[in-house]
Amino acid sequence: MLLALAVDRTGSGLWAASSVLYLTFVTHLSAQQIGVLLGVAGVAGIAGSPLAGRLAGRFPVRSLLIGCHLLRLVTLVLVLVCTGFDALLPVVAVTYLGDRAAKTLEMLFATRAAGERRAAYQALSRSAANAGYGVGAGIAAIGLAVGTTGAYRVLILGNALSFVAAAVLVWRTGEPSGSAVEVARSGGAAPTARGEGGAVVRGGSPWRDRGYLGFVLLDIPMNLDDSILAVGLPLWLVNSTSAPHALVPAFLVINTVLVVVLQLSVSKRAEGPRRAARAVLLYGVLMLACCGFLAVATRGGAWAAGAVLLAAALLVTLAELMRSVSSWELAVLLAPQDARAAYLGVAGMSQSIQKSAGPPLLTGVVMAAGPAGWLVLGAAVAGLAVVQSRACARRLGLGPAPAGAALAAK
Repeated sequence: MLLALAVDRTGSGLWAASSVLYLTFVTHLSAQQIGVLLGVAGVAGIAGSPLAGRLAGRFPVRSLLIGCHLLRLVTLVLVLVCTGFDALLPVVAVTYLGDRAAKTLEMLFATRAAGERRAAYQALSRSAANAGYGVGAGIAAIGLAVGTTGAYRVLILGNALSFVAAAVLVWRTGEPSGSAVEVARSGGAAPTARGEGGAVVRGGSPWRDRGYLGFVLLDIPMNLDDSILAVGLPLWLVNSTSAPHALVPAFLVINTVLVVVLQLSVSKRAEGPRRAARAVLLYGVLMLACCGFLAVATRGGAWAAGAVLLAAALLVTLAELMRSVSSWELAVLLAPQDARAAYLGVAGMSQSIQKSAGPPLLTGVVMAAGPAGWLVLGAAVAGLAVVQSRACARRLGLGPAPAGAALAAK
C-alpha cells in the first residue's frame, strides 16, 4: 500500500508541476478561467472525504480505493481530449473529488491495517508521499524544459498511468476483515469519546455530533501550515522582503527532506491520545514562532531576510510534522468505533477546506495587513490550538497525567 501511495503521488507531482502550464499553453484557457476551474475543483474535493467515509462503512476500502484510481484515470484521459472550459470544468472537478476521496480511503485503510501503530504508518506514508512528489516534480521539470505541446501531454498521460499502476498495487494488497479499528492505548486503557455531560458517544451521524464537528472546524486552522509553505512564504519573500528570489525553491527542499527524514521519529512522540493532544499545543507554538519570523523578515538586508525566511520554513515544516500525526490520531480517537469510517470522512474535510480558504486568507487578509497580519495570525492559531487540545482531552476523558507516565514520556 505504501508503494501504491508513492506511485500515486509521483503522478500527483507531475500534475502539480504541469497542470497550470498545460491549461495555459495547450488548452489556451485564460488566467481567470484557470482560477475558476481550480477553485471549483477545490470545492468539489471537499465533498470527496465525507463521501468516501460514508461508502467505506458499506463497502471494502480496498475496492473503493481501486475505484478512485480508475475514476481519476478516466478523467485524466478526458482532460487530454477536452479543450474547452465548459468541458474541462466538470472533468477536473471530478478528478479532484476522486483525489480527496482516495486520500481519505488510504488513511481509513491505515486505521484498519496498522491498528495501534497507525501513527507510525501515517509517518511512513508521509515519507513515501513526499518522496513520490519529489520524483514526480523532477520528471515534470524535464518535460517543462522541453516545453512542447507533446511534452505537456506526455506529463498528463504519465499522471493517468500512475493511477493504473497504483490500482494494480492496491488490488494486490490484502485488507483486514471487518470494520473494527484498533485505538492507541494510553496507560494500557483505550480512551472513550464522550459527549456533553460525560455520556459515551455511540455510533450515529457525525453531522449531528456537535463535539466532533467542533473538532473538525478547529482542525481547519490547524492545517494552515500547508498554505503558508506553498503560498505565504514565496509571495511574502517576493513582495515584502529583500531576500533573493532564488531562495524560493529552498523552502520546498527543506520541507521535503525534513519530512522524509524526521516524520517517523516525530510520530513516536505524538502516538497515543495524551501525546497527540499535547502535539496540538506544540503546533500552535511553532506556528506562532513561524509567523513571528515572517513578520520581522521585512527588516534588515537581503541575506538577513533570507536567513529569517529559511528559519520560518524550518519552523512551519516542524509544525507540519506535528500536525500530520496528531490531527489524524485525534480524529480516530474522538470518533465512536462503530461509526468511525463516516466520522473520519467528515474529519478529512478540514484539509480540503483549508486548501480552498487558506490561500485567499493569506493573500487577501494576512499579507495585506503587513507584518502585523502575521503576528495576529500566529496568535490566533496558537490560541485555537489551546482550545483544540483542551476540547480533545475533555472528550477523551484525559485527566492530569500520572507522575510515572509523565516521566516515561520524556
